[in-house]
Amino acid sequence: MLVEAKKDIFSQLIKEATHDELVWMNGFLAGLLDQRSLAAGKAGAMAGGSSSAEVAGSAQIDKLTLLYASETGNAKSVATKFAAATKKRGIKTKLVSVEQYKLTDLAKEKYLLLVISTQGDGEPPITAVKFYNAVHDANLKLDKLQFGVMALGDSSYPLFCQAGEDVDKQLELRGGTRKVPLQKCDTDYASYADSWLDAALGLLAGSDGGAAAPSAKALAKAPAAGSHKKIYEGTVITNFNLNDRDSAKRTHHIEIEAEDLLYAPGDALGLVPPNPKAVVEEILSLTEVDAQSTIAWRDQTHSIEELLSLKAQLLYLPERVVRKYADIAGQEIPDTRMSLVDLLKIYPLKNNQEDFQQVLQILEPIAPRLYSISSSPEAHGDEIHITVARDQFYVGDKKETGLCSGYLIDVPVETKVQFYIHPNKGFKLPPEDKDVIMIGPGTGVAPFRSFLFERDAAGAEGRNWLFFGDQHIASDFLYQTEIQAFLETGVLTEFNGAFSRDQQNKVYVQDKMRERGAELFEWLENGAYIYICGAKEPMSFDVEKALTEIIATQKELSFVEATKYLDALKEEGRFLKDVY
Repeated sequence: MLVEAKKDIFSQLIKEATHDELVWMNGFLAGLLDQRSLAAGKAGAMAGGSSSAEVAGSAQIDKLTLLYASETGNAKSVATKFAAATKKRGIKTKLVSVEQYKLTDLAKEKYLLLVISTQGDGEPPITAVKFYNAVHDANLKLDKLQFGVMALGDSSYPLFCQAGEDVDKQLELRGGTRKVPLQKCDTDYASYADSWLDAALGLLAGSDGGAAAPSAKALAKAPAAGSHKKIYEGTVITNFNLNDRDSAKRTHHIEIEAEDLLYAPGDALGLVPPNPKAVVEEILSLTEVDAQSTIAWRDQTHSIEELLSLKAQLLYLPERVVRKYADIAGQEIPDTRMSLVDLLKIYPLKNNQEDFQQVLQILEPIAPRLYSISSSPEAHGDEIHITVARDQFYVGDKKETGLCSGYLIDVPVETKVQFYIHPNKGFKLPPEDKDVIMIGPGTGVAPFRSFLFERDAAGAEGRNWLFFGDQHIASDFLYQTEIQAFLETGVLTEFNGAFSRDQQNKVYVQDKMRERGAELFEWLENGAYIYICGAKEPMSFDVEKALTEIIATQKELSFVEATKYLDALKEEGRFLKDVY
């Protein structure tokens, strides 16, 4: 029984809680009761003459392998925290990235926990592809394995935590025993991580006939896809093109004002763009549906116009959605990506309005787009800045512009926008006394603008070196005035620009790195942290190759030995990438 004051607080908390929060509280309380029951049981055992070592040993495992597969560093951060906690409990723990893990060891494992993120369209991180493919091998036998998987993702995407789901399923199909239920975590994963680890260790220990997991009920009842990420509403206060009018590019600097902002340099801003008004109007015309009629869609009710404008993906539909459309339309459609407008025109529905209701149900949500934040919490207060390049590509012979970049570069000042913060724990600034080397061509410079403003505002003692590249110095030198000011004030110790089209032979950032190889290596040997941001292919691969060659030359190592040197920097957290 609660006293009246506590009862009022409890009632108010329940009244204001969401469904997912209620589920979480239910699981938390169940786990808490389990822990107290277990503690009482231990006390009874002690009174009955059992030693504390015997009691502890009954719910303990001696050896654990902790794997992580990370794209931005979040999975690594969680796994590293897990490893520290398990070692404190006296468990011999092997922490390793799936990229470095010997696949031949998998069949020998007894206890294994995996933390894995999902990228792109439900895909595993690039570092996890070999591991992902290996667990899909029907010849793999994992009869000894007892495992648990924590999957990190973003519930705004259609295939939420898909890579984690796939691996979890395959480990079981290969003969492994899932002792720990799959835990799917949104961007607020930190709220579930500790309780999941407690439950996981208890459940694994219980597999040998030991005590039941103290948090097993809490784990089983934890929400699979709940999200507590904060949605901000801000106002666009600045939007201008950073490129000169002679440039072939359009790269916009956008500033958004919002209250109570909470982010760190290295994080990203997530935003769901609206569909173009012309596309929505054409769909309404083709289907002849009532725009204001309502429809239940993914546990919410919307008018059809609102659904088409703000919620459902209409452009470049994935093949899985096109196949479902083909079933509804009763027509043969090649496996390809198409817009809904093109589908309706080329493969019209037989019963227009009736069939279109079914089509609406197969549409997936508009996926959010992530943009590296280019502002500093310390320097810019209630503003958050992003750097957006117009994304253009061809569909057949038709030149198209990306949905979100097309929206943002033309969004008027004073427009209200909603967004959220996507944390990136694997791309954070080092201690203030450490040196930093930043390699960011094109919009890859965005987080480094944040880094420089933050280090300037904090009075950081460490030196800063920036490598930047683009096509032409006269028209494509993004943030030129600010970079020159940082050089003049000493915030930026070194700067090297590579403008590829200003001479006959193209010059890129990796070429500038090689020119300064001796000094760059000296910085590394003295403890500098090195960061890469920008296009994954080919830039990040070319830069990493150049860096390896510089290490090999300066340290007189073979390329393989230099690669190991670079791998050691990665493990130390001194070589960090945010590439896309």
